[in-house]
Amino acid sequence: MQNKPLKRKISGVLLLDKPLGLSSNTALQQVRRLYRAEKAGHTGVLDPLATGLLPICFGEAAKFAQYLLDADKAYTAEMRLGEARSTGDLEGETVATGRSGVSLAEFQTACKALTGAIRQVPPMFSALKHEGKPLYEYARQGITIERKPRDITVYSIDIVEFNAPQARIDVRCSKGTYIRTLSEDLAKQCGTLACLTALHRTETAGFTIAESHTLEALEKLAEAERDALLLPCDVLVRHLPQITLNDKAVEMLKFGQRPQFGENIGHETPIRVYGRNGAFVGLVQYQKETGRLKALRLMNTAG
Repeated sequence: MQNKPLKRKISGVLLLDKPLGLSSNTALQQVRRLYRAEKAGHTGVLDPLATGLLPICFGEAAKFAQYLLDADKAYTAEMRLGEARSTGDLEGETVATGRSGVSLAEFQTACKALTGAIRQVPPMFSALKHEGKPLYEYARQGITIERKPRDITVYSIDIVEFNAPQARIDVRCSKGTYIRTLSEDLAKQCGTLACLTALHRTETAGFTIAESHTLEALEKLAEAERDALLLPCDVLVRHLPQITLNDKAVEMLKFGQRPQFGENIGHETPIRVYGRNGAFVGLVQYQKETGRLKALRLMNTAG
């Protein structure tokens, strides 16, 4: 009987270029096996039809993954006007057809109308939960659940190509934006229907697709070469302010105590903490009323 490879306690962030046809979880498991990682998780689901940037968090990095989930994102999306599908993309069946001869001027007007702070109703085929079950499970049973519109921001919609009924757009948007729904809403502005035919995530939280690595490329590398591609855990929170503490204050945080901090930081935003040796300690919150630091998430350096 062949022994299973030993799992490793590794920490860091891999920027994966997820291929077409794999779910985010399947891609995660393949990467986890390659790295023999004990713990791993992904940040922000991409549908099997979608490709592109999917950060994978190993070990301690998972503690800070939420800050990527909350980040702005960018996509290149391809859509077909004049056709609606049950899932909003090519994975579903055609449920209705409409006018496909939309003019460029109409489409430009629609893009302008949906740029900025808008409200969007999440699609039924999504991982959002209702009474503990993902919405897509209800959708597959033919059940429609009422969804409340959510506030999102579409920073920009740039038309890359337009040759009706096909359109390709670059979208920059806030968290919680569904590009399938955005394509349908763009079509509504033009008085017709649409479905997504391709989606490629190009950016998240300042990371770009150019920095990512394909599964195929990872498979060709030796383990040490793969390890060298891992980014440190603190890249997930690099947008937050930082302070450096002495050894005593760091030890106090690790033991659940709240060290005094002499300077008035002036805000309670999570703050990155580093030791005198430059090692990332974790995140703290400054408490104005006491002038002390409260630990939020700390790196586990034991073992």
